[in-house]
Amino acid sequence: MMGTIELQRDYFKENKTVFFTNNEFGVNLFRYPSGIEAIELTNSRGRMVVLPYMGQMIWDLEFDGVDLKMKSMFSQPKKVERILDTYGCFAFHSGLISNGCPGSNDDHEMHGEMPCAEMDRAWIEVTDIGIKVIGQTEYVKGFGHHYLATPSVEMFKEKGFIKMSMNVKNLSGAEMPLQYMCHTNYSYLENAVMKQNIPDGVFKLRESIPGHVKPTEKWLVYNKKLLNGEESLTVLNNPEMYDPEIVFFGDELNLYQEEVEFEMASPDGVTFFTSFSTAELNYATRWVLHNANQQVASFVLPATCRPEGFNAAEKAGTLIKLGVGEERSFTIITGKK
Repeated sequence: MMGTIELQRDYFKENKTVFFTNNEFGVNLFRYPSGIEAIELTNSRGRMVVLPYMGQMIWDLEFDGVDLKMKSMFSQPKKVERILDTYGCFAFHSGLISNGCPGSNDDHEMHGEMPCAEMDRAWIEVTDIGIKVIGQTEYVKGFGHHYLATPSVEMFKEKGFIKMSMNVKNLSGAEMPLQYMCHTNYSYLENAVMKQNIPDGVFKLRESIPGHVKPTEKWLVYNKKLLNGEESLTVLNNPEMYDPEIVFFGDELNLYQEEVEFEMASPDGVTFFTSFSTAELNYATRWVLHNANQQVASFVLPATCRPEGFNAAEKAGTLIKLGVGEERSFTIITGKK
């Protein structure tokens, strides 16, 4: 450990300022025109932009000249409370009390309260292998849940991948529900092959249609073909069929591997990957969307349950119950090979 630097909000100016630099890394602080504070970290392979006070979203990620982030309509993050109002980031933390698309009997926001949560504090740790951004937010309600969330993201020396983590501690005198998903919004790579070290058959097509999805006749026909095995979606070669979104669920990954690795490899040699422990994150979602406004190929979204809302997880028995004072941590490694 080489040192910790606590950040203050008034360090962030409209013009980019150099905050730290050494042989391998640069740390620049700036504020978007929208008023959102941002940290730009660079290493010899690329750059990452982290929003330290807004749910510790990762807004941009780029390695070896390749943009890893989805195409969206957002040129900058917006100062909002709901993720749908600023849906242009590379990654966000979904959860923590509820997660995913709310069902008809749910009353929570899409993806829960964490994505745009205001962080209470943020700091940077410089280590001998990398630079880590850490944040903390205390969630507390007068007659509700009370927890401490500590997300972190680390960039490494000469590496094209990052490490994202989330730690949750129950501070209340009663048990709390917990649902978590690490929502990485990857760039759509034409004709890329999606593969992993577990069978393709683990992924099952989502059959429910959430409120934000407006099906077309063409889409319904394509979904039926996916369902009965006439079509498969391991290669991104049919973009006109991925509007609205196509979603697959992979359940109980621990039946296949202790450590899982998912890849998306394009014909021009670019390969993205995500790896994680199934003891921590035992569910996976695959999300593909391609239209004029948004293009995304989230080849894996690691999670503790399916992202179908609070009540669905409770019904399926996949809602984690965190005891008094108990904490859980979730970590993924993700980036470019």
